[in-house]
Amino acid sequence: MHRNFLKIAALLGALTVILGAFAAHSIKTKVTPETLSIFETGVRYQMYHTFALFITAILYKEFTTKYIVFAGKLFIIGIIIFSGSLYLLTIAKATGYNNLLWLGAITPFGGAAFIAGWAVLLKGIIHK
Repeated sequence: MHRNFLKIAALLGALTVILGAFAAHSIKTKVTPETLSIFETGVRYQMYHTFALFITAILYKEFTTKYIVFAGKLFIIGIIIFSGSLYLLTIAKATGYNNLLWLGAITPFGGAAFIAGWAVLLKGIIHK
């Protein structure tokens, strides 16, 4: 499992840089500062948790428990829900497509997955 997490972390890291560059060069002038801030929050938390996933993959060699695997999965789920919803919310605001503004309501579920990931990671380290 740790190799899969390493691969996913590498892909997510590259995607984070691409999205950050996109924000800096493409959408910066097309959206309000508030909307840009929403997008940048998604990018920032994606990078934080890409590093967390990478570290989780490395820790799996030392702490081979189901908790470590679950923590990695929670980080991935958190990135998809938290950052993904913020990216889609940015697109909705930028295009005026107001039918997607409800996505802001699911962002906290991604945050909860991040928090749970950190707690489960701790459990996996202590469990050994």
